[in-house]
Amino acid sequence: MRAAALATAAGAALAAAGTLALTRGLVVVTVRGASMSPAFEDGDRVLVRRGFRPAVGRVVVAEHPAPGGTWPGPPVPPGAGATAVHGRAWLIKRVAAVPGDPVPRHHVRSLTTTPEGRVPSGRLVLLGDNSSISYDSREVGYFPLERVLGTVMRRLTRPVRGAVSRGDLGPPPCGALT
Repeated sequence: MRAAALATAAGAALAAAGTLALTRGLVVVTVRGASMSPAFEDGDRVLVRRGFRPAVGRVVVAEHPAPGGTWPGPPVPPGAGATAVHGRAWLIKRVAAVPGDPVPRHHVRSLTTTPEGRVPSGRLVLLGDNSSISYDSREVGYFPLERVLGTVMRRLTRPVRGAVSRGDLGPPPCGALT
């Protein structure tokens, strides 16, 4: 009985720690797929800082658009908790251009016909490092800044080859991304 109470208390403490991390602006996510290879591999866990302004060359976690480059619902509010973050599909990409930068038409086919010469306010150009398989601005154009969850601060772990992956054990603590 005492062991069950301790296990319940430990579970509640872990849940509270995850919520506290979200309210303090930190999220741990697990990378799924190879669109950011070799920088980030399938199974890598990364620490993401919410609310951090994206900059060219930095890696961000953004909401995955629906087909056609639209989003099914409103953006996740800045102070939203774990439930709101868990209920979305996310992707991990490198920032190629921020508002005010020249539109990178030569790298981003979806932007070749845009009339503006500079990236508009509130928009980003996001690209995967592995361009042959990445779903990014090359397909959908600009990403709204409000759809960015945060900036990757660092990789926490890299999976060991042949080990059981987190995907085999259930969902990651705060979400998976591609």
